Amino acid sequence: MTSKTKSLVYCGLFTALIAVGAFIKIPIPVVPFTLQYLFTMMAGLLLGPRLGALAVTFYMVLGLIGLPIFAEGGGIWYIFKPSFGYIIGFIAGTFVTGYIAQQMKKKSVINYLLANLAGLFFVYAIGMIYYYIICNFVINTPIAVWPLFLYCFILAVPGDLALSILGALMVKRVKPILGIEAIAMKSRA
Repeated sequence: MTSKTKSLVYCGLFTALIAVGAFIKIPIPVVPFTLQYLFTMMAGLLLGPRLGALAVTFYMVLGLIGLPIFAEGGGIWYIFKPSFGYIIGFIAGTFVTGYIAQQMKKKSVINYLLANLAGLFFVYAIGMIYYYIICNFVINTPIAVWPLFLYCFILAVPGDLALSILGALMVKRVKPILGIEAIAMKSRA
C-alpha cells in the first residue's frame, strides 16, 4: 500500500473512531463525557499534527452536513450548541498533541502524556470560551464564569485526564505494531 493511501485509510479510520467515540458516553451535566477526546488525541499522536487534525476536521464536516455523528445529533444547527466549541477544540488539541509528539526526541509514556495534556488545554480553552459566548451572546441563556468553570471544567476534566493517561499508554504499545511512525513523519513534508 502506498504511503498516501495508507495515510488516507488511517485518517478515515480515526474519523470513524471519533464518531463512534461520541456514542460511548457517560451523561454528566452540561457537557457529556465521551470517548471522542481519546480518539482525537490518539489521532494526533499516531498520525501527526496535520493528518490527525484533518481526521478531526473530516469528523466535524460530516457532522455539520447532517450525519448524526455528534454526541447529540448532527446538522449545521449544531454550531449554535454551546458544546460545539469542544469539537473545534478537538481540532486544535489534536494538532498541538501531534506537533509536540512529533518534535519529541524520546518517545516515552510521560512525554506522550505531556503532549496529551497540552492538547487538552486547547480543547478546554476553546470549548469553554465558545460555550460562554454562545450562551451569553447568541442563544440568550446566560451562564456566569463560576458555573461555566464548574460544569465545563471541574466536572469534566477528571475523565479526560484519565483518558490522557490511557491514550499515552495505548500509543506507546500500538505505535510500533502499526508502523505508523513512518506516516506521521511523511505527513510533516
